Amino acid sequence: MTQLGIAITFANALLLGLAFWRRRRSRLRSYGWIGLAILLLAEGLLFLRLWPVTLYFTPIAWTGYLLLVDAMVLAVSGTSRLHHAPRTFLLTAVLSIPLWLIFEAYNLRLANWTYVGLPSNRAAAWLGYAWSFATITPAIFETADLIEAFGWFPTARPVKISTAAQNTMIGFGAVCLLAPLLAPERIATYLFGPVWVGFVLLLDPINHRLGRASLIRDFAEGRRSRLYSLLLSGWICAWFWEFWNYWAEAKWHYIFPIWQHHKIFEMPVLGYLGFLPFALECFVMYVTAVSLLQIGSPPRWD
Repeated sequence: MTQLGIAITFANALLLGLAFWRRRRSRLRSYGWIGLAILLLAEGLLFLRLWPVTLYFTPIAWTGYLLLVDAMVLAVSGTSRLHHAPRTFLLTAVLSIPLWLIFEAYNLRLANWTYVGLPSNRAAAWLGYAWSFATITPAIFETADLIEAFGWFPTARPVKISTAAQNTMIGFGAVCLLAPLLAPERIATYLFGPVWVGFVLLLDPINHRLGRASLIRDFAEGRRSRLYSLLLSGWICAWFWEFWNYWAEAKWHYIFPIWQHHKIFEMPVLGYLGFLPFALECFVMYVTAVSLLQIGSPPRWD
């Protein structure tokens, strides 16, 4: 199954690379080449088992990836988060840490994954946590930006979601988020699926009603590109996450009690589907967070 995972991961990379080559309108900026160099060098040093690259490989790889993909977005569309709004990009990285910690808090109850190979030094361990968590939301957004810049998803017929349907979404989303916390522990460990969709259902209608960026507003305006780009971003990032995690020294293991004998890398096969709604959750949670903190919205999301 590892060979299948490698094949799928490289197919995703090839898809992005070929689409970039066809759609690029300018050269790749120097920081994109630096990002690619970081990725390739980190891969080489990982397989040479050179410390501390083996320890911090995941955040190192994602740092290189973010530099490379942002430069690709810039070359295709003429604008990008890091190049044109570096402070907002930094904000996204900083907010990514507490937003991911929400899922870590759920995991304290559900025990679906655990971390191994961490340094015994607490400061070194927390550095790895913070650096890794800070790359999660930017990775989803940058990949979605690149996919959306390819222009694969044209405008469609507007679809308005009724107030009653929105109310149902909010109620069901709340149930999805509360059920894993209220269910008996032996049942709760099976209920991480509702967490992966609960925030989308709960927050997106609220964001829409408050005039924030939302998927519901996109549908009303006939825009499908954000939804599809985020979903595809979740799929692609999932394979990179699991591919890079598999050989790292400090890594995560999935321990939820199903599909453990059918894994690709460390992830049980069906678990990859969870990354699709997770990408949507990154979007709605971030929009909510920046609005509540009154610190503006990211570019492309007005």
